[in-house]
Amino acid sequence: MGALISFELARQLRREEAQSPRHLFISGRRAPQVPARKLPLHNLPKSELIEELRQYNGTPEAVLANQELMKLFLPILRADFGMNETYTYTSEPPLNCPISVFGGLQDTDANSDELAAWRDQTSSTFTIHMFPGDHFFLNNKKECNQLLELITKFAIAPV
Repeated sequence: MGALISFELARQLRREEAQSPRHLFISGRRAPQVPARKLPLHNLPKSELIEELRQYNGTPEAVLANQELMKLFLPILRADFGMNETYTYTSEPPLNCPISVFGGLQDTDANSDELAAWRDQTSSTFTIHMFPGDHFFLNNKKECNQLLELITKFAIAPV
């Protein structure tokens, strides 16, 4: 969801002729122009949605098994999935800021080709970095540290 929000914010800033982002960082989300391959999750029955969350490997089992926590979090997750799954891409010229994309080599939700398609969304430089792991590759401390190093490198690069 954060990828779409930051992408659309950058486009809105351009429409308003405001200052462009210095760099756009995207993680684990197929390019906006790439159609979804998976069926939507946001309308699934509770038990099926919980099983899908389990497959994503990003929610601890103790949370998934806790009825009270799931009662609290499922509406939030449904809304997040719903916004992401019902997003409609409209074509506009590419952004003029660099885009760096990060993904997990074993991510079944956003593969390397779908991540590489972000290249079409910038007229500036584009980089893609793939890490061992699934959609939640950042749960691994080593990959998280490498990602932070890359972001820091890009953040201090001359404009």
